[in-house]
Amino acid sequence: MELIQQNPDIAAYLAPGEAVDHEHPTVGRVVEHLSREHPDAYAYAEAAFAHVRDTIPHSADSGDLRVTWRASDVLEERTGICYAKAVAYAALLRARGIPAALCYQRLADDDGSRPVLHGLVAVLLPGERTWARQDPRGNKPGVDARFSIGEERLAWTVRPEFNEVDYPVLYAEPHPVVLDALRAAPDRPTLWRTLPTEL
Repeated sequence: MELIQQNPDIAAYLAPGEAVDHEHPTVGRVVEHLSREHPDAYAYAEAAFAHVRDTIPHSADSGDLRVTWRASDVLEERTGICYAKAVAYAALLRARGIPAALCYQRLADDDGSRPVLHGLVAVLLPGERTWARQDPRGNKPGVDARFSIGEERLAWTVRPEFNEVDYPVLYAEPHPVVLDALRAAPDRPTLWRTLPTEL
């Protein structure tokens, strides 16, 4: 699948935003910590991926009822759903000068019911010509996402027979339907009832 930048200017995928607030001191502290041991861009991108995937529990897995949507809040409170964790990973990348975009899949249950959007990050590492999608959601039984620049190692592969979709567009900030749902939800049970089902 060819990924398409919503904004043709690569600078958009390095800029701070309301959600991808990579100039926040909380983000800076994590970047400084990771950069000490991983000065190379590739090693840093992989370490930042592992940090978000493995040290910030997905709130549905942990049972945390809080809803986070800013990168700094995700890193500070150490919780978030896939959209929020994607925002945190994008912020860690941009803070090191690595272009990062937000992108999405539409997933469903095994019978095609209950569709929902799933959040990913696309990274453009130095010397690479193409974006590479990453899924920092967090692993669990049946989910084994890995950092990979070659073959994708996402949590889920879409199944067209169940009306699942890989959306090709790369966004600088969370898609409005995603951001609106996160910002409006006072807790995760409410968010679960209002998760967007498509872009």
